[in-house]
This record gives sequence, C-alpha cells and structure tokens, in this order.
Amino acid sequence: MTGAISELPTRPAHIADLWYAHNELLIMLGGASTIAMTVERESMSPWMYRLAPDLRAAIQLPSTTPTAETLLAGHVDLVFATPSLSGMESYRRTGIPTIGVEFHDTAGLLHCLDLTADVLGTPHALEVARNYRVYLDATEKTLAARLANVPEASRPRVLHILSLSPLKVDGSGTMIDEWIHLAGGRNAAGEIKGSKHPVSLEQVAAWNPDIIILGGMNGDAASLPSGPVWSELNAVKAGRVYRNPVGVFPWDRYGTEFALQLQWAASVIHPELFHDTDMEEITRAFYRRFFSYDLTQEEARRILAAQPPA
Repeated sequence: MTGAISELPTRPAHIADLWYAHNELLIMLGGASTIAMTVERESMSPWMYRLAPDLRAAIQLPSTTPTAETLLAGHVDLVFATPSLSGMESYRRTGIPTIGVEFHDTAGLLHCLDLTADVLGTPHALEVARNYRVYLDATEKTLAARLANVPEASRPRVLHILSLSPLKVDGSGTMIDEWIHLAGGRNAAGEIKGSKHPVSLEQVAAWNPDIIILGGMNGDAASLPSGPVWSELNAVKAGRVYRNPVGVFPWDRYGTEFALQLQWAASVIHPELFHDTDMEEITRAFYRRFFSYDLTQEEARRILAAQPPA
C-alpha cells in the first residue's frame, strides 16, 4: 500500500479502480456500487457484469492512466492503481487519495484483500475477507493431503499458455506457477522468470509438456496450432490440452477465483486423485458464498467451459 491511512475517506463512495484484477476484489467485498470509474469492459469481463450489474453505472475509462482532471470530474474520492502507474503522484498532488495495489502470490492476494476490506470499512467486507482466508487455507490443505504421496519427480509437467497468437507462457515467480505446484504439477516453463513471456513453438516442443492449459481467453479449438510440431507434443497426443475456466476474472490469473483454480487444476492434473471433485457444485457454492450470486447449473457449466453468459 502507498499513502497514509489518515488521507483516506472513512467510507469511500466514488472509487476509481485502475487495475483490472482489483475490480474483482472490490466486487467480492460488496463494493460494486462504490466503483464510479473502471478500466473494465463488459465485453472483456461479461461474468463480472453479470454478477455485479452495478458496474454498468460506472464510467468506463479509455485508459489505465487517466488524468487527474478526469478523476476530479468524476468526483472520485479514492483511487486504486498498480504502484507502477505513471499518474499516481499527480493524483496525490491534486489531493485524490490513491492506494497502490498489486500482488504476485497468495500472500500478496490475501494482504490486498484485507487492505481493501479495511478501506471499505463495512462489516460485510471484513467478514468476507476473513471467510475467504479460511476457505483458501482449507482448500490448500485438502490438496496437500491428497497429493502427499505423489513424488515430485512423477508429477506431470504442465505448461500454461497465456495466448496462442502471439505464443506467450507463464514461468516461475508467478501465481500461475504457484497454482501449478499446489495442484500437483511441475511448471514446464519454470526456467523462465515471470509471466507473459513470448516463446517459439520449437521451445514448447523442447519442453514437451505432459499437460497444456490454455488461458481461457484463447478462443475455441479452431484457434489451436496445427502442424507436426504441435501434434507431436506429449500433451497433444495424450489429449491433455485444456482450456481454463473464466468467471468474474480469468481463474488462472490474479484474483480471488484462485481458490477455484486450485481445485479445477488439481482435478485436471490428477483426475485419479480428485475423481470425486464436482467442479460444477464447487463453483456454484463459491459464488453463492463470496459473491452473493446464485449461479444456475447452466451458468456454472458455461464458466467452466470459458464461455460468456448466454
């Protein structure tokens, strides 16, 4: 966090959220109606708007770096933004309370969630943050117990492909790397540090992963590569190429649906150990508990299939 607590409004009512991932945290904590300006779009995150229709009343900013004048014109009383955002100091100089938010692992996620709940200051937000911490901890312990007898060397090598065109993968030091390991896999791209790294198809062939998980925004099967290099990959030959679910935010990226991602990934990587995992019911229960939204079975199926609302 950046900025002093004393500078913040007691109960912010007109928030500008300039980090895509953080919008989900505000919504889960019951703060959707406080978002006055956002960088999100319904076309990009349709489930976010389905679960939080109040977001449609927010001004959609054309850039992640709006001017201080734009924020003042929107009567914003608080800004959430990534610390690297170039406009942060100008916002503060103009007198707009600004908080830097960012995380790269579960510890950072939980810290950011607690901070946001404290800033919102409502009993509901504080309770949801506490409950989520308990849920995530229980989920991680359940996975660890079932995976305890699986030696590291025999765990499948998993490659997470963020995008196919251009071809980009996620390496170590990321939340993607974290969920791969917690779900019982090894990151095939672990030698690379960080996320969104461009690579060649030949490099993917050199890694030759056992499992490929495609980012949920990659489109349908028609967008998959063709040709001998791709078709000879172990994951492709074994039929172990999966498209990641997309909900309020892409489950595989940076958000609270990380807790769902762990369970889905474990069931994909080790189906023999998690054969009783009912992701449809787990998904419905999660959104009911943390987003106060009662998904239908069809809606849960669409989220798991990375499809938008019907």
